Amino acid sequence: MSEGIGVVGLYVRDQDEALRFYVDKLGFQVHTDVGGGEYRWLTVQHPRQPSFQLGLFLPGPPVHDEATAQALQALVAKGAMPPLVLDVDDCRGAWERMRALGVEFTQEPVERFGNIDAGFRDPSGNGWKMIQSRRGQG
Repeated sequence: MSEGIGVVGLYVRDQDEALRFYVDKLGFQVHTDVGGGEYRWLTVQHPRQPSFQLGLFLPGPPVHDEATAQALQALVAKGAMPPLVLDVDDCRGAWERMRALGVEFTQEPVERFGNIDAGFRDPSGNGWKMIQSRRGQG
């Protein structure tokens, strides 16, 4: 039997906007996009990690009541959710490419702890660290 994490979810304010960001700017691919009623199950995956999906989920029914959904949206917009980490081979090159595509960076690439990292946010406010580890430096 195989076990492991298959989907990690992010709350987003607009699933179509998030989908465009993750596909057009970060290079992810659509894995699943299905819905029923008010609920839409939308996941993307990185082309180099086909067994792992990132869920782009809208807070609301049937999982959350309206007050909880609004509170979650506010926390995401403030950047209060834990950051995610994107591993890259060339942090400075990825920073230049993504910045040219309009990605909002919160930190330019810096060297620290033997790595190079930069910070950015998605359109909903979710924070990301982009890290080029020492093993990826050539």
